[in-house]
Amino acid sequence: MPKTLLTILALILSVIGFMIKLPSVFHHYDKELHAAFYFLAAGFLNMLYGKNLTTHILIFFVLLGFGIAIESAQAYSNILLKKRIHGRFDIEDVKANAKGLIAFSIIWIPYLIFKPSRQID
Repeated sequence: MPKTLLTILALILSVIGFMIKLPSVFHHYDKELHAAFYFLAAGFLNMLYGKNLTTHILIFFVLLGFGIAIESAQAYSNILLKKRIHGRFDIEDVKANAKGLIAFSIIWIPYLIFKPSRQID
């Protein structure tokens, strides 16, 4: 149960964080921040749930879908609230998200393949 609560809390904080406008000091690093967030999110979820390659692939596509959904929500929120609280749907952000996920996969997949199996004596 603690894993589930931690995941839900992280999800809520992520949605809030992505729905508010980025402070101007970070605008030049937007794509790098997207890639870093998704790299770390993949690491977080794989450390909690990623026992095998199938789970890793599922986490990869769930996070990719989450990134697309957040970008869509950002664009829709401007229409819904009739006020610009965020930018528009940015395909470059989605590509940066994917780069972060791919970078994590480059590290995680070899770990899954070559990790020593636990033996109980």
